[in-house]
Amino acid sequence: MYFYLDVVMSLSNVFVRSTFGVEVRQPFNEPYLATSLQNLWGRRWNLIVSETLHSTIYKPIRYKVGMPRWVAVVTVFVVSGLMHELLYYYIVRAIPTWEFMWFFVIHGVCLALEIELKKAYEKRWQLQLAASTLLTTTFTATTTLWFLFPPMLRTLA
Repeated sequence: MYFYLDVVMSLSNVFVRSTFGVEVRQPFNEPYLATSLQNLWGRRWNLIVSETLHSTIYKPIRYKVGMPRWVAVVTVFVVSGLMHELLYYYIVRAIPTWEFMWFFVIHGVCLALEIELKKAYEKRWQLQLAASTLLTTTFTATTTLWFLFPPMLRTLA
């Protein structure tokens, strides 16, 4: 999925640059090299949306409302899940199955857990880079196959 999106975004960038002379910021930063969910969602996948959700959802919930960090993280992923369900509905006009929502809720809960565990253990326990990259990629690929591909494949059928 990443390679498809990367090609589409790169071609779009070529079009915009050649037509308007403007460089469009690339939304991905080699997500297949992510060493954790925090690294994937915060620094590698869909950076423009990530920054938008951080400033419009995370910061107000965390700092203005004063909720714990994990609540703000999970809320961001719930909002993202709802947005993906809505986008999918508008594109294919299919009744929501909430699989997109589950994908984002699971990732939000796991990311919140990861952040809290990192904070609790600090540098006392760290995985090797190769192991953390493999675990992150495997988790992301598995949840993508379970929750994101089935509704898209049903649409094609």
